[in-house]
Amino acid sequence: MHFADGKIPEGYLKYTGRKVTVIAIGIVVLLIMLVVSIAVGAVEIPVKSVIGTLSGMATDPLYDRIIWNIRLPQVLAAVVAGAGLAISGLAMQSVLRNPLASPQTLGISHAAAFGAAFSVIILGTGTMRSSGADAIVLDNPYITTMFAFLFCLIATGIIIGISRIRASSPEVMVLAGVAISSLAFAGTMFLQYFADDVQLAAVVFWTFGDVGRAGWNELFIMTIVVVLALLYFFLKRWDFNAIDAGDETAKGLGVNVGRERIVGMVVASFVTAVIVAFLGVIGFVGLVCPHMVRPIIGDDHRYLLPGTCVCGALLLLASDTAARLILAPHILPVAILTAFMGAPVFLYLIVRGRS
Repeated sequence: MHFADGKIPEGYLKYTGRKVTVIAIGIVVLLIMLVVSIAVGAVEIPVKSVIGTLSGMATDPLYDRIIWNIRLPQVLAAVVAGAGLAISGLAMQSVLRNPLASPQTLGISHAAAFGAAFSVIILGTGTMRSSGADAIVLDNPYITTMFAFLFCLIATGIIIGISRIRASSPEVMVLAGVAISSLAFAGTMFLQYFADDVQLAAVVFWTFGDVGRAGWNELFIMTIVVVLALLYFFLKRWDFNAIDAGDETAKGLGVNVGRERIVGMVVASFVTAVIVAFLGVIGFVGLVCPHMVRPIIGDDHRYLLPGTCVCGALLLLASDTAARLILAPHILPVAILTAFMGAPVFLYLIVRGRS
C-alpha cells in the first residue's frame, strides 16, 4: 500500500501488526498442540520423549516406532486436511459471496464421496485390511482421486450455474447443496447395494472421515495439493477482496469475475476431492473456520487466508486429539466430532442470516 508522503501511517502499522500477531500466536499454539497430540493416546508418551524423537535423539525404540509410524502421520494429516478444507471453504464463500458456502453445505464433499465409492466398488481401487490404521487401503489412489474430482466438478458446475441465477440467496444455494448431497448419497447407497461384503465394509468404514488412515504417501500428496492451492489463493488475494465488494466493483477494478469464480471453485473442489478420497468426508471445517477468523482478523484476504489456514489446522488437530481421548482406548473417527461441533454453528449462521 502506497501513501502520498511515501510513509506508512503508524496507526495502519499497528492495525496490520495486530493481525500478524494473531496469526503468529495461532502458529505457536498449533506447534504446541502438535506435540501434545503426538504425546497422548492409548500409549502415553512423555513430551520430552516426543521432542527428543522429533529432533533425532530417540530415547526409546518403542516410542520411536509409535511416533514415526502412527502418531506423526496422523497429526500431520489433521494439520494438512484441516488447512485444506478451511481454505476451500473460504474460497467458496468469497467467490460465490455466500457466507454459508463450504464443501459440505454445497454437497461437494458428498459428490466426491460418491466418486470415490464408484471407484472403489466398480473399478476395484480399494481393498480392506483388518489391521488398525491400515483398515482401508486404496490400491490406486490416483484413479480414486480422479473420480472424486470428476464428480466434484459436476457438483461445482451445478452450483456455479445456480449462483448465476438472479436473486439466488444463500439459502437457495444451501438448498441446492442439500439436493446434490441427497443425490450423491442415494447414488452411494445404490452402489453399496450391489457391492460384496468386503467392498461394502470398506466403503462404509471409509465414509467415516478419519485422519488416522493416512500414511506418509497420502500425506505427501495432500500436502502438495494444499500448498499449491494456498499459493494460488494467496496470489489472488486482491481479486478476492474486490469480489467481496461486489461483482460490479470487481469488474470496474479489472477483475475477470467469471473466470476467477470458476477457477476458484475448481481449485477448491480439487483440494476437497483429494482429502475426501484419502480420508473420507470430514464436515463443517470449511464452514466454521472462516467465520471464527473473520471477527478477529477481518475480511482482508492478505491476512484472512493464512489465518483461516492456521485455524483449520488447529481445529481439526484438536478435534482429532479429543476424538482419541473421549472413549480411550477406543478411537472415534474425527468426522463425528466435527459434525457435532459444526451443526449448531451452521444453524446459528442460518438464523443470524434470517434476522
